[in-house]
Amino acid sequence: MKATALLAALALSLATTGAIAEDKHEAKALHGGLVMEANHLDYELVAKADTIALYVRDHGKPVDLKGASGKLTLLAGTAKTEAALAPAGDKLEAKGAFPTAAGTKVVATVQLAGKKAANLRFTLK
Repeated sequence: MKATALLAALALSLATTGAIAEDKHEAKALHGGLVMEANHLDYELVAKADTIALYVRDHGKPVDLKGASGKLTLLAGTAKTEAALAPAGDKLEAKGAFPTAAGTKVVATVQLAGKKAANLRFTLK
């Protein structure tokens, strides 16, 4: 009797794990940046010395950024740089002078219209 209950529990566990694995998707960088997932959306950070772009996708499809806003905080050693993100076509973007050396940490807070705010942490490579 105990063996039957154990086998049933194991089968249920494997079935549940399979269902979870099927729902999970692999976030891929489409613009050569770093990808993080938050609130069921993919965020791809592309950092250049004069521009930082944050692409937002829902399972590969661009998200409507009308009414979106955000803030970046870059931490490079003891230096701290902050910038506002604003919609720019298919991405959120900040322009300025940014540290982009490997190891720079980027914290992004993004507010999409009608959605829960997302907090993301990236480490530049």
